[in-house]
Amino acid sequence: MMINRSLLLLLSITSPSRAFNFASSPSHIKQHISNNNDSFLESPIVHNRREFFGSILTASTILTSSAAIAADGASESAITDKIYIEFKGIANSNAADAPPTKDRIVIGLFGNDAPQPVSVLKQLVSKQGYLSKCKQLDTTRLLQKEQLEANKVYNACLENEDTAGVTYDYSSVWRIIKDERIDVGAVSGKFVARENPLFEGKNNLSHDYGVVSVRRGDDGGYGFTIFPGKKGSSAAAVLDEDNIVVGRVLEGMDVVERLNEMPVVKSSSVNYMALTGGAKGTVAPSRACRYGGPMYCNENKPLRKVLIESTGTL
Repeated sequence: MMINRSLLLLLSITSPSRAFNFASSPSHIKQHISNNNDSFLESPIVHNRREFFGSILTASTILTSSAAIAADGASESAITDKIYIEFKGIANSNAADAPPTKDRIVIGLFGNDAPQPVSVLKQLVSKQGYLSKCKQLDTTRLLQKEQLEANKVYNACLENEDTAGVTYDYSSVWRIIKDERIDVGAVSGKFVARENPLFEGKNNLSHDYGVVSVRRGDDGGYGFTIFPGKKGSSAAAVLDEDNIVVGRVLEGMDVVERLNEMPVVKSSSVNYMALTGGAKGTVAPSRACRYGGPMYCNENKPLRKVLIESTGTL
């Protein structure tokens, strides 16, 4: 049996001072090694080096596996906090006359993986709320009536800017795209004039069934998204790119399933005047659209209004 020259080359590279040049050795040394290569390979030096490279391979495997877990999903993330959300208005079935129910979900938050967004969410479910500044007054209204209304909303906001924080109380589920996303927490009333929070940070967690996330930046409002779809889907890829994973639903996935199955508005993009040959027209935006931003004007809203009735920490 011939000696493994690759092993000798590797030993020479890793330890130049102890390098053994097999090719340039005298013929009687080569013969001696060939006849005794079993004992040579089992020498203490070779044995130690073999253990050394084995440990490197093991460590590399562990690191690779750990990285794969970190980027794989949220199942391995540590839960640092728990919050609950109670919904009002979810039907027991899709029937129009089905009575609404009160339903609760419990969300486990990943404070280590997304500290800043988790901090904001915890404030939003607290009694004190999340303190946010009022949006700058828009003085460009063409109609006097609209400008007076904008002034009124702005002045009312200033009165409570430093004392009343934004909460999820009576905010709504404002968009449902089946198996893709459930968007929760569209604030209303006095809170629509507040500046949106800036959700910062990025982690390697990906979206799978039941994951909760927030949109990165300040254009996603105060809301969060529950993912009701499959890991690896195109919808999950979109959320992985745009959102920050902040937790997962621990209890109440049956509630999430019923939300996912709710009928939604689908006709808001159809212009019936244009279909019959008439002029194209647009529907005037509501107050929520004007003061809350485009996120409140999207279609795919539930046909039945679903509100957050109460929230808190556990």
